Amino acid sequence: MDKIVIIPTYNEKENIVAIISAVMNLDQDFHVLIIDDGSPDGTADLVRGLFPRYPGMLFLEERKGKLGLGTAYIHGFKWCLQRGYGFIFEMDADFSHNPADLIRLHQACVDGAGVAVGSRYVKNGAVENWPANRILLSKGASLYTRIVTWMPVMDPTAGFVCYRREVLEKINLNHIQFIGYAFQIEMKFTAWKLGYRIAEVPITFIDRKLGASKMNKGIIKEGVWGVLQLKWMSMKKNYAAHIRN
Repeated sequence: MDKIVIIPTYNEKENIVAIISAVMNLDQDFHVLIIDDGSPDGTADLVRGLFPRYPGMLFLEERKGKLGLGTAYIHGFKWCLQRGYGFIFEMDADFSHNPADLIRLHQACVDGAGVAVGSRYVKNGAVENWPANRILLSKGASLYTRIVTWMPVMDPTAGFVCYRREVLEKINLNHIQFIGYAFQIEMKFTAWKLGYRIAEVPITFIDRKLGASKMNKGIIKEGVWGVLQLKWMSMKKNYAAHIRN
């Protein structure tokens, strides 16, 4: 019971069985925790149907309503820490993240990184099937984040991540404030400020083929203002006490 992959879901019936099977078929003793936000399409029922196939390896936490990506991961982090997992992963349900890359993220943390990021924007990283405007938005957000925060991460908005247990234990998870994609920036920024090394592992990100994207204007707005807020907060003398558990 060492490695667990957290996958938040909302209306992912087209992908959920296949993504769980792909992780389990790696034969690397990965466990999977699905955090489902009351999907009306029956995603949770499909997960429950897989319990007999993966006893003691597949888990489901159901929440009432769409409560946001960040709160789903915080819920999952606390669940995993309580159960003693040593390496805790974030991954999307839609195959934009290749499950096979979980092995390389894990190895980066075994080799000493506190956080390993599946990165689109380092050497040998790539994006497939995204329109040009989406790529421009993503790269622009990454550049903007690095300029404002000085954080040395090429893909700070990435959602394919492995955390060593000690990192999540050190972070005051109750003080993580963002719930959209700014959550991804805040978690990396907090780990970096606490002195942990962040390793970027090149991946090829492939846009989803099934289901609907969760991106919206509110998420973008949170990202823009959230980065400024993080920088402002980090300049305060009590910031270290604020982020440390």
